Amino acid sequence: MKRSEINAALKEMEAMVKEHRFELPPFCDFTPEEWQNKSHEYDEIRDNMLGWDITDYGLGKFDEVGFSLITIRNGNLKNPKYTKTYAEKLLYIKEGQMAPMHFHWNKMEDIINRGGGNVLIRVYNSTKDEQFADTDVTVNCDGREFTVPAGTQVKLKPGESITIYPYMYHDFELEPGTGPVLLGEVSMCNDDNTDNRFYEPIGRFPEIEEDEPPYRLLCNEYPVAKD
Repeated sequence: MKRSEINAALKEMEAMVKEHRFELPPFCDFTPEEWQNKSHEYDEIRDNMLGWDITDYGLGKFDEVGFSLITIRNGNLKNPKYTKTYAEKLLYIKEGQMAPMHFHWNKMEDIINRGGGNVLIRVYNSTKDEQFADTDVTVNCDGREFTVPAGTQVKLKPGESITIYPYMYHDFELEPGTGPVLLGEVSMCNDDNTDNRFYEPIGRFPEIEEDEPPYRLLCNEYPVAKD
């Protein structure tokens, strides 16, 4: 992706967040220049990859496969310094975008429609060899438990949520014509490096072509503390 495309995507998400009056933590406003002078006081942000993020899954088709997100809080199972057992994210998806089919070996999460249009979450159970099972899927949405056939898309309107358990395959896209969506994710600790099982092998972070200065640094771009 070009840096200009990333900057535009971040500003678009920022506008959506403001529209829905969701207040972000202070580090989301740090400029790239300010990050150059941040001390070890901010290591939790660096070590746990908090802050702005863009994913195109390495496919180079961000407007079709990918979305913008912010990791607001996160623990770290690989570093005993950080004892949080939970994580929280905010995701922005615009019409035409989708997240590809995947599950997590360890993480349980709630995906919450925080506002905007309707999101469609497709669900499958996994077989022992990590293929799609043809069995009915037990779904938990806001205190309601029910079953749906394999491959069903569960619709989440604003305010509604779904619980995604380990080994539950899921993808998501928007219901056409309903507009962009702000999603919340509340989960166990998040580890994008080792806990994502994509049905079709893909990447995670975009390759960046620097055609203009960054508006915000992404969570994998922070400089090392100088003190």
